[in-house]
Amino acid sequence: MTTTDWSATTAEHPDRNGQVVCIGESMTLLTPPAGQSLIEATETELHVAGAEGNVACGLAHLGIGTQWLSRIGPDPLGQRILDFYGSRGVGLDHVVVDPDRPTGVMFKDRVADRNSVFYYRKGSAASALVPDALSGLDRPALIHLSGINAVLSGQLSDLARTVVIDRALPDALVSFDVNHRPGLWPAEEAAAPLRRLANAADVVLVGLDEAERLWGSTTADDVRANLPDAKVIVVKDADRGAWHLSAEETVFQPALPLQVVDVVGAGDAFAAGYLAALLSGRTPAARLRLGHLLAALTIQSTADTPPLPDARVLWELADADDGWDRIVIEPRALADAEILRGKEIR
Repeated sequence: MTTTDWSATTAEHPDRNGQVVCIGESMTLLTPPAGQSLIEATETELHVAGAEGNVACGLAHLGIGTQWLSRIGPDPLGQRILDFYGSRGVGLDHVVVDPDRPTGVMFKDRVADRNSVFYYRKGSAASALVPDALSGLDRPALIHLSGINAVLSGQLSDLARTVVIDRALPDALVSFDVNHRPGLWPAEEAAAPLRRLANAADVVLVGLDEAERLWGSTTADDVRANLPDAKVIVVKDADRGAWHLSAEETVFQPALPLQVVDVVGAGDAFAAGYLAALLSGRTPAARLRLGHLLAALTIQSTADTPPLPDARVLWELADADDGWDRIVIEPRALADAEILRGKEIR
């Protein structure tokens, strides 16, 4: 593993615009009411879904200037996505409305506590994202994307390679969330291309379960051995905790005890917390803590990107080296930050 050099962070380079650019497709998600399947439901709920968009929302909430780079269709669904991200403080300067392609749609079916997802994204506007879309970016501090880009279309795959491997923006840090989706890409096909992308990134985020599925890695050290050129590797092990691994140090931070409502979006929330703390110059332990906090709060809701409590409280808790085991995570904490830390905001 190469020695880590965070000289590209905004704190040390004030000439940068301080922005993160999150690249990827977002769609509208339709789900039936709890306890009903799509076969029997007479109504559905409409949400916005997209891994990189979720990360952008989390970063913006934490005060990090963030842009979403993508394409949408000239339809109400695309406008709904723009309105939602705009309301969360995400910049939309690099979103193109494609006059000829639709916004993608996905359905989630909930049957007997099991979720099945059905995608209608072939020929979507975002599938036409090409490397030329990067030309308008102005010295971003960090570019974030996930492995989903590598499978959705040939053009998106080319874009991912251009960013991560070819380093089209050489001064920007590159963050890559492996985010393997077996329903889109069987592990035996995805293993090699996802490893190439992950190994070329500055920051890699991967779940231990997906690392085992893809590369046979059963420990955080195994993941590090499989990705020797990545500068920093963040390995998430569900409710056990997460590791930060670099040439300088290995740091483990246990997860927070909680009850799970819905795990969808938790990995994206963790990425947002970790990256925000990284760009703000926090220690590896604080980065992991902020990632855990956002993930734990997201798990308390059925939404991918629920409204989060006061960012000041989240930063305060992440920066504290003690008291981690006293933090209270429950659904009410999404609306009342005092539940998290038990005292009034000063």
